Amino acid sequence: MTARNLNSDQFALLEFKDRIAGPQNVLANNWTASTSVCNWIGVSCGILHKRVIALNLTSMNLRGTIPPHLGTIPEALVNISNLEILNLGFNQLSGQVPSSIFKISSFKIIDLSSNSLSGTLPNDMCQHLPKLEGLYLSWNELSGQIPEEIGNLLDLELLNLKAIKGLTGQIPTLTFNISSLKTINLSNNSLSGNLPPITNVPKLETLLLWGNKLSGNIPNSISNASMLKNLDLGDNLFSGPIPKMLASLKHLEVLLIHDNNLITGSATDHEWNFLSSLTNCKNLRKISVSGNPLSGVLPTYIGNLSKSLQYFYASYCELQGNIPMEIGSFGYVYKGRLSDGMEVAIKVFNFQTEGAFRSFDIECDALRNIVHRNIVKVITCCSSVDFKALVLDYMSNGNLEKWLHSKNCFLDIKQRVDIMIDVAVAIEHLHNGYPTPIIHCDIKPSNILLDEDMVAHVGDFGIAKLLGEGEVMKQTMTLATIGYMAPEFGLTGIVSIKCDVYSYGIILIETFTKKKPTDNFFAEEVTIRHWMESSLPKGAIEIADVDLLRREDEYFVVKANCISSIMELALNCSAELPEERKDMKDVVVELKKIKQRLLNNIEHV
Repeated sequence: MTARNLNSDQFALLEFKDRIAGPQNVLANNWTASTSVCNWIGVSCGILHKRVIALNLTSMNLRGTIPPHLGTIPEALVNISNLEILNLGFNQLSGQVPSSIFKISSFKIIDLSSNSLSGTLPNDMCQHLPKLEGLYLSWNELSGQIPEEIGNLLDLELLNLKAIKGLTGQIPTLTFNISSLKTINLSNNSLSGNLPPITNVPKLETLLLWGNKLSGNIPNSISNASMLKNLDLGDNLFSGPIPKMLASLKHLEVLLIHDNNLITGSATDHEWNFLSSLTNCKNLRKISVSGNPLSGVLPTYIGNLSKSLQYFYASYCELQGNIPMEIGSFGYVYKGRLSDGMEVAIKVFNFQTEGAFRSFDIECDALRNIVHRNIVKVITCCSSVDFKALVLDYMSNGNLEKWLHSKNCFLDIKQRVDIMIDVAVAIEHLHNGYPTPIIHCDIKPSNILLDEDMVAHVGDFGIAKLLGEGEVMKQTMTLATIGYMAPEFGLTGIVSIKCDVYSYGIILIETFTKKKPTDNFFAEEVTIRHWMESSLPKGAIEIADVDLLRREDEYFVVKANCISSIMELALNCSAELPEERKDMKDVVVELKKIKQRLLNNIEHV
């Protein structure tokens, strides 16, 4: 009986193999009738019954080919009756998702994410998947609505329907009545209507609904999701006051409610009461309320927010008054004017912050004698017993983060290439322009400043490290910014010039994709680099900032080739192992070649 069952599994998988293709022919060479199906790549069998229970073919570049029926998910898979896990994510599969896949009652995990699959979610799917724990269908081309009966998936822990685009209608009310749910990601779709009451999700830790058309108030019932850590309701049509009930989310780490129509209190009450309530959230590290009509004055109790807070975004609001002195880690930055009329930036250091004196000394030593076109110039240092400040060149166009992620800002492809060349030249100068190499350690878009001519300058050496003569590496307990930090830096505190190269590679990816490494889409197992590595083979149109590259563009092919070349370079800069990363000298040379090809090809099109 077992042999016959195993043979039926083998037959089904061989039929599946015949309908897909991969660049390395891994399945063609490994999946053969002469070897046991349980020894095939990507196949797992049960210990007792020896039936196939899991199929994991993620990130193998499986794709559709001519004739048209190839590259689809074949009906054959439904014949493996004991299959518990189906993982075909991060491939290039196309065609309809067979509705019969949603009728395999043994399924616990279905992962078809990051393909080009079409079709709809069957209305009766929830009746046939009693054991389903994870449904991953993000980054596909499905259409229709989320089945109303989704609340019947009583064991569901993770629901990821992000970036399907064609997903419309309202969020079913029963979604928030699945007590086992830990993660809900319905981001970047076209869902509308109000957010349903949140009734019974005691284990929910992540709720991501950004980039839809959801409206109405943020319900006070949000407080029922008491274990929530990540909440992203940004880029919707929510209105009304920001609820004080957010204070009940004591485990909250990320709160993103930017780009809505939210207000602080009422039409006449402009107090930021919700902000004072957030002082109960001791683990908060990121808040974004940008792009809302929030008026009034930032309260002084903003300084009472979580000590772990790393990001506070409130741009494009309607704020008035002064910036509270309570804001700042190592210091606050002011705009000033010298007696000769020269505009400057003045960074005043915060003595209440542990490490402020050390940060000041480091910044002075690292910057005082550095003169370079692409590095923020220190005009002078001010120091007394109770006051320390740096006077810096003022950069009138703000920072790269603003230009990449603000609604009213846009950089064309040439501007982005020029900025990244400027940054590469600056880093190369720090690494090779002095007897003692300087490691910045915290290169990120907010530390890349743009002057009136859009020339980029690297600044903020608050945690810069100097490598002594003969030293290859230095160990430090100071942490850089999460997401841009090299793996070896985050794990061990060991730094080298290769840490800056890694950060630069991540910024290259962000600059041309408009995706941040800290976006909720990226978790430990799928970093922005892993996403780029698996997505780049699909073509630049799949990964580029949608405002930067469109199929109807006059120079589409030229721009796509340029972006692909830059992303290849970014992957070489952000390799996991330091010794595999490029040197910044080579990066500068390669980027300048890419720019020249771009300009030459545009001229000849």
